[in-house]
Amino acid sequence: MNAPLYNTQILRLAASIPFQERLPAPAVTSEKRSPVCGSRVTVDIDMAEGRVSAVGMLVRACALGQASAALMAAHVVGRTAGELAEARDQLTAWLAGERAEPPEWPGFELFVPALPHRARHPSIRLAFEAAAEAAAQAEAG
Repeated sequence: MNAPLYNTQILRLAASIPFQERLPAPAVTSEKRSPVCGSRVTVDIDMAEGRVSAVGMLVRACALGQASAALMAAHVVGRTAGELAEARDQLTAWLAGERAEPPEWPGFELFVPALPHRARHPSIRLAFEAAAEAAAQAEAG
C-alpha cells in the first residue's frame, strides 16, 4: 500500500517553518524557483567563522516545499557551505533514484512517499539549493 503524499507529518512540518522572517541585512541572499509548480524560496544567510550563524527565509511553496524548508532551517545554523552543498547533492541524487538512502540530514525519511512524484521534486530541493548557493557565495566573499 502506498503512503499518502501529504501525510500528517509532512503537513505538521510544513506548518512549523523556523526562521520565516527575512534577515534585516543579510550577508547573502539566494532565491530559487520551481518552473514546474511556481514554488519559490528565498534564503538569507549570515556566516561567521565559516559556518551559518543566522538564516531568514521567505517560503512560498506547496506543503512539500514548505516541509523541506522547515527541515533545512531546523538544522542549518552551524553548518558549513560544504556541508550544505553535500546535503543538496545527496537530496538531488536521492530524489533522482541515484542514491538508495535519504540524505544525511535529519528528517528526510518523511519524503519517501514523494519519491515517485517527480513533478514535486523541484519544490523539495528549493530550500537546500538556495541555502547551499547562499553559503557558497558568503564563503567566497
